[in-house]
Amino acid sequence: MAKAKILDSKVFNSRVHSQNVKGKEKWLGYLVGPCGALLFNAVMAVYLNVFYTDVLGFDKVWGGLFLVIFPIISKIIDAITNVIMGYIINRTKTKQGKARPWILLSAPLIAISGLLLFLVPKASITIQVIWVMFSYNLYYSISYTIYNMSHNLMVPLSTRNTSQRGVLAVFNNIASVMMSGIIVALIFPMLIIPLLGTSQSIWILAMGILAIISLPLALIEYYFTKERVTEETANIEEKKIPFLLQLKAIFTDKYMLLLLGYFLLYTLTSQLKNIALPYYCNYVLGTYNDGITQTLVSVIGGIPMGIGIFAVWPLAKKFGKKNVTVVGFILYALGSLICLLAPTNMVIVLIGQFIKNIGGLPCAYVFMALFSDALDHLEWKNGFRTDGLAMSAYSVITTAAAGIVTGLFNGGIAAAGYIAPENNLTIKPELTSAMQKVLTNLDGTYSIIFNQPQAVNTVFVIFFVGLEAVAGLVFAFMLSFVKVEKTINLKQMVIRERQKEACEKLGEKYIAPEVRAAEEQKELELKAEEAYRKELKERCDKKHLDYQTALNEHLEQLALKKEKQKLTELKNVEKQKIKAEKLKIKQDLRMQKLSEEQKAKLEQKAELKKEKDELFWKKEKAEGQKHYEMMQTRLSQQG
Repeated sequence: MAKAKILDSKVFNSRVHSQNVKGKEKWLGYLVGPCGALLFNAVMAVYLNVFYTDVLGFDKVWGGLFLVIFPIISKIIDAITNVIMGYIINRTKTKQGKARPWILLSAPLIAISGLLLFLVPKASITIQVIWVMFSYNLYYSISYTIYNMSHNLMVPLSTRNTSQRGVLAVFNNIASVMMSGIIVALIFPMLIIPLLGTSQSIWILAMGILAIISLPLALIEYYFTKERVTEETANIEEKKIPFLLQLKAIFTDKYMLLLLGYFLLYTLTSQLKNIALPYYCNYVLGTYNDGITQTLVSVIGGIPMGIGIFAVWPLAKKFGKKNVTVVGFILYALGSLICLLAPTNMVIVLIGQFIKNIGGLPCAYVFMALFSDALDHLEWKNGFRTDGLAMSAYSVITTAAAGIVTGLFNGGIAAAGYIAPENNLTIKPELTSAMQKVLTNLDGTYSIIFNQPQAVNTVFVIFFVGLEAVAGLVFAFMLSFVKVEKTINLKQMVIRERQKEACEKLGEKYIAPEVRAAEEQKELELKAEEAYRKELKERCDKKHLDYQTALNEHLEQLALKKEKQKLTELKNVEKQKIKAEKLKIKQDLRMQKLSEEQKAKLEQKAELKKEKDELFWKKEKAEGQKHYEMMQTRLSQQG
């Protein structure tokens, strides 16, 4: 089990102390902090292939095969490191948790390896190929793997409170959507990409800035997150769970298989769309880096993502995370189909993108909350958590899909006859019918942008909108069978009882994690107060001031602060009470408008639903208990 005594130092302690999720944690830990690494990675997802084809001219290396084979091989390596990283996280036990410490380590690694991606030397093709393979794998297989695995585990490990966890999932996805849906999709194509042109030196400058920005933001994420679920077993000696048993736990569970299967297909289609986006806008819908076409597609398509911040979670709470996502994917397929009907018509494409992105809101904002429920479900069913390995599977899908997608895309356009720009011309050429335009780069050189064959444009259309028209319906069908959230609260109660029993068997008194956290916080506050009084006395002695007077002023301020906190808590309780009363009045008014027959039908429907839910839980509980006992027997046999 990986341990790191250096992390016991107070310097590395989380700045989050509350057992409940509060504003500071949401805004800094889950929104602001992740933005740096997510922004840089979102830029890579869309534009790194453009850098390789249009700036370095690697589409011609090995007859075009390099950009087909290299990403796939690299992602096989990446997939292996994801599994290794999941195993390491599972066996990590530190005062700071098991995932958070790896965010701290990844912060400088992402900045360094990200910069190396673009510092490709002007040397022979052999040296350039070696540099690209080394830097690509250093970034994706090591640096981003460490960050991504630990970052994605923070929502599941943050709290068992499904409501608070759902809010964190939304904030986490807002960060992702802001970076990919606003910065990368709007600001980059409108302002940055037209300036970069095909000049490598300008690309290095721009991407270097992004890489460096990721460092301080990753540190903010580290310091303003907290692993409350990990803290539950901080004083319990955990059994070492064999790797094969963890694999069995994950890959024999229907909910986890459905979620991972869905995520694999979703990642493949969405990444194909992302990689095709600039090419589709450059050659099918508009002209090369015109600063308008891609921006319009992203703005109209991205508006729903902004609306979704306020709309999705209330809908998910009312109708269920799965139900809202299923309905969303039906709209997703409809929007893609509209785009496919007229892929060169700007107005129709914008309408289709708007509808498609409304449908994509639930999967963007609530999937990780649904995945977190599945992890708790696995703990209830097996008696142990499989966070690291489950997240390995999640990350392997992301990484493997990226390699397959890049290879598939580059193979498709190469087979169709893609014509890359001709760069580094010192004399401006005359425009011909074979050319779309001649670019003037910031470094004074010129580039020829050629018109693409119809076959190439067809490939861009299929990858950008065609696949998702079918995929949306497939996703809706798959997720309709995921009912994990239906009984998750009951399962969490069982988990808590098991933790209590484990403590009592060891002859220890069980202390609920929220109580333990409150006691630790109180102790921290007492120590902080003692330190402050000592510093205050030293300051007063030095300045010849009356210590007792200064202390009394400090105590008055503390009393006022506590009174203010108490009033805030009372106001919040009162708000909740008023909200509940309003809801009851609304329900009573609704009932008054119904006839006796309608009321009877409504009551009968509610009773039938209650009986159905109880029967579902009874059956699931019996099956889960049987599986739990089997897994515990296997664990005991392991020693």
